Amino acid sequence: MSSLVDPADGPPPRLLNRELSWLDFNERVLALAADPSTPLLERLKFCAIFSSNLDEFFQVRVAALKDQVAAGLTQLSPDGRAPGQQLLEIGDRVEDLIRQQEDLYLGQLVPAIKANGIVMCRWSDLDLDDRKHLDEVFDDRVFPVLTPLGVDPAHPFPYISNLSLNLAVSVYDDLNSSERFARVKVPPTLPRFIALPDGERFILLEDLIAAHLDALFPGMTVVDHWMFRVTRNADLTVEEEEADDLLVALEMELRRRRFGRAVRLEIEAGASDRVLELLVSELDLTEDDISFHRAPLDLTGLWALHRLDRPELKDEPWVPVTQTRLADALEEERSLFAVIRGQDVLVHHPYDSFVSSVEELIRQAADDPHVLSIKMTLYRTSGDSIIAQDLIRAAERGVQVAVLVELKARFDEQRNITWAKRLEEAGVHVVHGVVGLKTHSKCTLIVRDEPEGLRRYAHIGTGNYNSSTARLYEDFGLLTCDPQIGSDLSQLFNNLTGFSREDPYRRLVVAPRSLRPRFLDLIARESSFGSAGRITMKMNSLVDPELIEALYSASQAGVRIELVIRGICCLLPGVPGVSDNIRVKSILGRYLEHSRIYVFANGNGPGRPVHYIGSADLMPRNLDKRVEVLVPVVVSDHQRQLDSVLATGLAAETRGWELSPDAHWRPAGWEGGGDSQVYLYEMARQRSRRVTLP
Repeated sequence: MSSLVDPADGPPPRLLNRELSWLDFNERVLALAADPSTPLLERLKFCAIFSSNLDEFFQVRVAALKDQVAAGLTQLSPDGRAPGQQLLEIGDRVEDLIRQQEDLYLGQLVPAIKANGIVMCRWSDLDLDDRKHLDEVFDDRVFPVLTPLGVDPAHPFPYISNLSLNLAVSVYDDLNSSERFARVKVPPTLPRFIALPDGERFILLEDLIAAHLDALFPGMTVVDHWMFRVTRNADLTVEEEEADDLLVALEMELRRRRFGRAVRLEIEAGASDRVLELLVSELDLTEDDISFHRAPLDLTGLWALHRLDRPELKDEPWVPVTQTRLADALEEERSLFAVIRGQDVLVHHPYDSFVSSVEELIRQAADDPHVLSIKMTLYRTSGDSIIAQDLIRAAERGVQVAVLVELKARFDEQRNITWAKRLEEAGVHVVHGVVGLKTHSKCTLIVRDEPEGLRRYAHIGTGNYNSSTARLYEDFGLLTCDPQIGSDLSQLFNNLTGFSREDPYRRLVVAPRSLRPRFLDLIARESSFGSAGRITMKMNSLVDPELIEALYSASQAGVRIELVIRGICCLLPGVPGVSDNIRVKSILGRYLEHSRIYVFANGNGPGRPVHYIGSADLMPRNLDKRVEVLVPVVVSDHQRQLDSVLATGLAAETRGWELSPDAHWRPAGWEGGGDSQVYLYEMARQRSRRVTLP
């Protein structure tokens, strides 16, 4: 793994660069694709995820740095790098990562899938019968949807849509003895991999088109062709204070996003200088923005091969389980409300079924005649969301339903707009959050009329109300009817839907007002215990400079600090005199590690730990620019479960990567092959001894 330390002599940096740390994370994703112990089609999946991650990185992070450079901004990042310097270092790192990916794909994965009967063919590999078959496929299914676009004084350079696959074609006109440029877009509506009749051999759609370019330019001579792809700035800028209607403003901005500034040109190696000059000029790019490729462009398309019905080449399916208390209630047709009244329920997805816990609770609430109101925050949800449909049914039944739909959830904006409209049309009270803040919390509040009076039931989680990602993302959720948590949530929803000033919350920790000071206080409290202090955290990213400095101070006071961080980490552990007592480990696997767990060993007094789960990472945006919610986990069995998850990830025999004082991420625990996710699934099975349909 690469170092983030300046090679010049000098003391180690106090902060690592956010963008370069993210690239190190994506290199760890690529390492999973390179791992021969991973089933073959899962290796292709990780290769696709690597490419998808990189696309988003350029669309958002690189685009933002380019905007800073274009605006003449020279403000240094917290680690002391100017925007232009970061772009140069990113360029070098990305070039190296692309080389690693292509070496892996061409040198290992393609031969491996061929050995297993999945053959990637080029047109030149095919015999006459194969070509005849593909000629028919092209004529019937491909040719009718192609639109060649020439470039000359009467035909301006066409708009190249974001992340689309294109052929740059050089054609020669014999009549006037001139060479011309044309662009052919690869239709995104057609399958990327075209199967040959035996079902084992495939040809890329772009190769099929390239073999039939003569049909698109009759009377011309096709000189050559090269694949290319453009990445554009896809971030949104909506001035909420100036928008009369945020939904309308965001819809307009989504239309404008299609025409964002180009930030990267990917092109097949060997493209002519003439074509490169034309593309760079028309796209307003520089030579530094070009990425040359030997492998096929856009390896996110490998998801199509992962979907092949070859179970022997994939991970063994893990069926989500249902905890015994929930399973008993479902079998006896008792409500989950009765289960929660007995004791809080802590669910660990996707090991614990999202369907039989969270979705089932919302379904029962929607149909329960004793339920008076349901309130929920929706940050990301699926296109066919069962939960959203249940909320609509509840509203149509007369239940008061209020939903905060966060319209600014990046790359899910259009889906959220669609659901916001559908919910509102059904009579749901829909709001879009607090001006200037994203609402990133994952909370539900259900008010039920019971013989003892009104009772509030809550779900607070680390992941989204999305049944699709709940099968792939590792997350925790707490189901509770704790009166103080219910009261806090009532206050939170009133703040989100109306005009009010926050009163102090009794149990919840809510950003942006209280999360930063609460954590600074808890870190300082652990520091007062010296070597008896201990902080253990699991999160996606650790970026915030103030909290990092607080952790450094705690380490210097003797506090033992252990961090499980999936992605970005700007803290440098193990530096003498600074972070001697801090250890950082990263865990990646078949599930996306997504939960946030924060444990302070003396948070409630000497030897009395406090455990939090919730939606917030320790990044400036989470602490200062988002509505985030953390909830304490107080049941001792649940605390032990969280401790076990953390201990499993940190165990020396658990596969992962450790961040060294020289800023390298080094493989750890790979010799023993301990997979923390295998262990956690077995733990879930022991908790349940029952299974449910996925």
